Amino acid sequence: MPLTAAGPAPLTSRQSVPDVANAAARTGRRLNRTDAGFLLICLAGCAYALADFGQFLNGYEKAMLVGAVPALAWLGWLWRPLRSLVLASGASALLAVWLYAGGAGLLQGDLGRAESVFLLKYLLSSQSAILWMSCLFVLGTLCYWAGLARPAIAWLGTVLTWGGVWAGLTGLLVRWREGHLLGPDVGHIPVSNLYEVFVFFALVTALFYLYYEARYATRALGGFVMLVVASMVVFLSWYSLTRGAHQIQPLVPALQSWWMKLHVPANFVGYGTFSLAGAVGFAYLVKLHGQSAAGKRLIPVFLLGALLCAEPMIFGSGRFSRVWMLYFGVGAMAVGAVLALRRPIARRLPSLEVLEDIMYRAIALGFAFFTVATVLGALWAADAWGAYWQWDPKETWALIVWLNYAAWLHMRLLKGLRGEVAAYWALAGLVVTSFAFLGVNMFLSGLHSYGSL
Repeated sequence: MPLTAAGPAPLTSRQSVPDVANAAARTGRRLNRTDAGFLLICLAGCAYALADFGQFLNGYEKAMLVGAVPALAWLGWLWRPLRSLVLASGASALLAVWLYAGGAGLLQGDLGRAESVFLLKYLLSSQSAILWMSCLFVLGTLCYWAGLARPAIAWLGTVLTWGGVWAGLTGLLVRWREGHLLGPDVGHIPVSNLYEVFVFFALVTALFYLYYEARYATRALGGFVMLVVASMVVFLSWYSLTRGAHQIQPLVPALQSWWMKLHVPANFVGYGTFSLAGAVGFAYLVKLHGQSAAGKRLIPVFLLGALLCAEPMIFGSGRFSRVWMLYFGVGAMAVGAVLALRRPIARRLPSLEVLEDIMYRAIALGFAFFTVATVLGALWAADAWGAYWQWDPKETWALIVWLNYAAWLHMRLLKGLRGEVAAYWALAGLVVTSFAFLGVNMFLSGLHSYGSL
């Protein structure tokens, strides 16, 4: 099934959307020599890490490192582009570690070399790599939208998004090493504060989009999903510039736990797939409304105009930064432009059945990971604070997110929820998820305030 900007190849009379998706997923999934080679590389990397860095790892960390080998091999077999990403980001991260060492052995290093070594300064230091990620994601978003008008250039969006994922993953791996170079009590897995999890959040969302892009053979959704990712990196850049959030800090005592290495990644896999489902829900509504000439479909545009008129009064109080007024104003205009151009955009989007299937699969996968993350979080809370649940604002909103998607899945599987209501619900879920992740830190405080604004 060829990959096109306009959408997947048309279904035959005997094919359903899941049939086509499963057929695409099965393509090339027989074990071959490259699978064995990738497994051997993972085993060699694990053995090297245990031999040279094992003294810095406790028993839990060693177990997770060993367990990562079969997990990566299995995921690489299921989706083979992931192997190239792992090898490329691993190689670039090792090159950065070697450059920091300056020939003195990989256990040594000098952070000052980030300002004197060309590759570190402009490409491979954590902050440089994350800046490249931000630029590539924004450019990829623009190319995806341009690809709706000129399908011949849509492939650039895919290439730039893959480049952004590579740069961001390299940046996180190098940041891990940089923390250890600052001091033995500073280094930690880079998912411990708002800056780091924002990078991880953007990576997860982009990577899952790339998976569904290949699985359903369509690039037309790239502009919608990457618009969410681009908004993440714009916020990330502002947060870094105004708060110095990119600085590596020691972990607070409550975060010095191996539970964090499991809970946070699982949590943000859920957040990332929920965000993807919300973006696809918006695309579904654009597709549905773009096929209708009813005047009532223009109401959202008028609502956005009212929001823009109200913005100066909301943000003029001085409670919020003017940057936020610009941020939300530009976002509202972008959404308004998509709604105004919904008819030509709708012609490029995949069928409603494909959009609905992607939305369902993303929510189902995210719900599974979010459930695991919630259980792990309760166990971590019992270990750190002596209680599984304390009705902290973050815990409360995590429960709201979980109940929201549990209800969505229940209504779909048992009551046959489909169509416009499901799409609006998924889009509303994106708002709920965003508040649970960011709004709690902005407006509330509690035990989980790992980053403030």
